[in-house]
Amino acid sequence: MVPENRHGSCGSNHHLNSKVIHGKSKKRGLSLEEKREKMLQIFYDSQDFFLLKELEKLGPKKGVILQSVKDVIQSLVDDDLVFKDKIGTSVYFWSLPSCAGNQLRNIQKKLDSELQSCKKRYIEQVDHCNSLKKGREESDERDEALDELKAIELKYNELKDEIAQYADNDPATFEAMKNTIEVAHSATNRWTDNIFTLRQWCSKNFPQAKEQLDNLYNEVGITEDFDYVELPAAIPKCSIGDQMPEVDI
Repeated sequence: MVPENRHGSCGSNHHLNSKVIHGKSKKRGLSLEEKREKMLQIFYDSQDFFLLKELEKLGPKKGVILQSVKDVIQSLVDDDLVFKDKIGTSVYFWSLPSCAGNQLRNIQKKLDSELQSCKKRYIEQVDHCNSLKKGREESDERDEALDELKAIELKYNELKDEIAQYADNDPATFEAMKNTIEVAHSATNRWTDNIFTLRQWCSKNFPQAKEQLDNLYNEVGITEDFDYVELPAAIPKCSIGDQMPEVDI
């Protein structure tokens, strides 16, 4: 029994040690901010100019993988922490500690200005809110006035909906419809006149094709009863007004 326990204990320790060793073998990858710091340190230590391919060789030595060097450098350029310029056909990158310090001081100055502006607007809004509260204190008189206002708004909406039901009988709407009908009537008869003119021209220039033309006219709906459109008698405007109910507003 004792040897078995010792053997089991040794086996457990061996398994535990292997897990610890295996865990230690895994390295945590650098965060974006850590990569930025590593790449900036390359510029600060050398205070020199670099091509992108040179930075892609130096980055892995600092723990920044080759595939991410370009994106990290671009993020630094976007934040004005690294500068670039094209000289001939090559693009060079550089950054000095003093440039970064000036940039950070400018950012801090801008943020301080925005903070002061926000504080000022906050105070103005608080004062405006307090001024609006004056005369609006809770009271029985104010509650009664609000209830009366709600009742008036409700009545107004009811009357508005009732008037909308008679929109088709509105004199202005009727007049607009009448004008539209007149325009359509005029256009219809104008095209009817054009059709008659075209038929006359075809009969004059192609008398031998009279039968074919007649068949063509029938196919497109130009039959013997085809004629100008006559408008019905207009409805007197007074009849529209007579149909409008009296609404007490």
